[in-house]
Amino acid sequence: MLSQYKMTLAPQNPEDAPLRARAVLEKAKAQVGFIPNMYSRMVNSPGLLETYLNGYAAFRSESGFTPEEQEVIFLTISRENGCEYCVSAHSMIADKKSGVAPEVINAIRGDTPIPDRKLAALATFTKIMVADRGLPKRADVEAFLAAGYSERQILEIVLAIAVKTLSNYANHLFHTPLDRVFEYRRWEDPAR
Repeated sequence: MLSQYKMTLAPQNPEDAPLRARAVLEKAKAQVGFIPNMYSRMVNSPGLLETYLNGYAAFRSESGFTPEEQEVIFLTISRENGCEYCVSAHSMIADKKSGVAPEVINAIRGDTPIPDRKLAALATFTKIMVADRGLPKRADVEAFLAAGYSERQILEIVLAIAVKTLSNYANHLFHTPLDRVFEYRRWEDPAR
């Protein structure tokens, strides 16, 4: 999904970005090893990228979800928001770094049933939280808790939604081109 309006702010790089943006880009590069196209655009608002980086790092290190579950959450949110860039990027991360089974990744990408019961419950609850704007029904929460998750992890999903909303919306506005490293897992929103 792409915005009708395409932002024209130029991508920034650490070599010639303004001082504040340069510092945030250096932090980003230290976190992931390179400057993704998404970051070079988001940094036009240094606070936007810095908030994203801090929230992303906190979710990764403190959420209580496994790397596999984290990717299910990020993929589900990005799929719900129609973010082609983030679905593609997190599909690659899920494949190469987080150990998510291909059938789980493909189910989320295709919006079809997930074969793993616990991961399906996680994706379903995450989808409900996005679609219902943080207003799940009692039965939704009870199903999530019955799958083996905790109330605290509901708040961690809220954090993930906040983080992905920042990146998904920025990518919609910038029409962010996909980095070559993510290309083999390119996803296009079928609603487009």
